[in-house]
Amino acid sequence: ESDTASEISFQFNKHKKTPSTGSHSSDMASVSSVSGSVLSVYSGDFGSVDAQGTVEFALDYDEKNREFQVHVSQCRDLAVVDEKKGRSDPYVKTYLLPDKARMGKRKTSVKKRTVNPIYNEVLRYKIEKMVLLIQKLNLSVWHNDPLGRNSFLGEIEIDLASWDWSNRKLNWYPLKPRSLSAVNGVDHRGVMNLSIKYVPPGSLGKMCPKNPPSGEVHIWVKDVKDLLQLRPSGVDSFVKCYVLPDTSKKSYQKTRVIKRDTNPVFNHTIVYDGFHTEDLKDACVELTVWDHEKLTNHFLGGIRLGLGTGLSYGISVDWMDSTQEEVAFWQEMMSAANEWIEGLLPLRSL
Repeated sequence: ESDTASEISFQFNKHKKTPSTGSHSSDMASVSSVSGSVLSVYSGDFGSVDAQGTVEFALDYDEKNREFQVHVSQCRDLAVVDEKKGRSDPYVKTYLLPDKARMGKRKTSVKKRTVNPIYNEVLRYKIEKMVLLIQKLNLSVWHNDPLGRNSFLGEIEIDLASWDWSNRKLNWYPLKPRSLSAVNGVDHRGVMNLSIKYVPPGSLGKMCPKNPPSGEVHIWVKDVKDLLQLRPSGVDSFVKCYVLPDTSKKSYQKTRVIKRDTNPVFNHTIVYDGFHTEDLKDACVELTVWDHEKLTNHFLGGIRLGLGTGLSYGISVDWMDSTQEEVAFWQEMMSAANEWIEGLLPLRSL
């Protein structure tokens, strides 16, 4: 089912400690979460066209003039808005988020009747570098309509805190569909595709050689879509896993690193044993995605699978904060023993 697998024991003080194959690393988050994408980013009529094509641009910061510069070069293979006339009138718009004022908005000129517009324009922001580094750049492409019902053609969002500022070259980026979470003011960080399964103790029968003496939770991390673009080449990502409240080295598991890909496929299975059925009400599986670098790793987003009650074994904890989707996913696993439950869950700030 997967090309990599690991097994580890779920353990608290009241559980017997068993050997595990867990590894440990001293990853530290160096990027503070920035949320607050605003409706004005998406002002206009989205229309019925699907996002397609690519955009070429470069980023630079002029230290002398304290100016952030977005060099918008061109777009290729944009969607056609007016199919009857076979035309689109595209322009590029940028925002610095979470700036909620129109001061953060810049636009290029409109290019008429083309799906391959050439701009060669520089969009400029007078801003201090330290302030810039807690922002995100949202770059989107739109069809200009004389009546104001502009149509969305695609976008890309870049976390400027982790951008490689030594790279000033023009690079091509695929345009992505609009993020509904961003429209609703939620920080969009990507979506994780995974399956989970609970195997109760002794549930497979005496004749089964793999019948577990204690319960097991199986976590199959399949892939992640639409991770934040941290550099022109993409992102070097991996997934970390803990079963809270156990944060020991033996609880820690991680996948391999997938390089230069904002849509990484991990196909990695983790098995935690030592579970009793009643533990499922008090435990929480935390899966976090990180960008791997030599000196430090950057947090990209995560999910927490549990009942979201705010309590663990009668103690108030801030990590028992699962969303409605995450709670429903966990409850479905609890009610369907020995069955894989598949889900697609949005990553979030934790």
